[in-house]
Amino acid sequence: MISTSAAWLAFFLFAGMMTFAGIRDVATMTIPNRLVGALAIAYAILAPVAGADLVTISSSILIASAVLVCTFTFFAFGWIGGGDAKLLPVAVLWLGADLALHFVIYASVFGAALTLALLQFRKIPLPIVLKRTAWSNRLYAPETGIPYGAAMAPAALLLLPESHWFSALI
Repeated sequence: MISTSAAWLAFFLFAGMMTFAGIRDVATMTIPNRLVGALAIAYAILAPVAGADLVTISSSILIASAVLVCTFTFFAFGWIGGGDAKLLPVAVLWLGADLALHFVIYASVFGAALTLALLQFRKIPLPIVLKRTAWSNRLYAPETGIPYGAAMAPAALLLLPESHWFSALI
């Protein structure tokens, strides 16, 4: 019973925090370190309580660590933001080694669609109603980049039902 409750808590916590990260990234172009840290700590607590075995946990940590090395290399070259470089490996940690490649591919596809949409959005004049809001001006400005947290969130939500969290619920 405890493992099922922990799996439900983990399932909704991860879904909610990823959704918040995506929305926050669009609104502020930042992903808070506290959010990423809270996700990492929550995984460390909830994974064993929810019944994840040592192989699942250790393989998730190993793959997430490899992804962290890659994303921080991308960050060092200026290809992605720091929040994106931290959120991606934490999402991989939660989804597990089996879904890591799928997640990266889905996030890339959603990220490409988001990039194309923003490039088109930035070509048209910003409507007056949107000129009055800080978040839309930030999103409209080409120098602010792309809020990839908004691409990672739906990718994670799409794969979450295929994860070990969901299998612990049934």
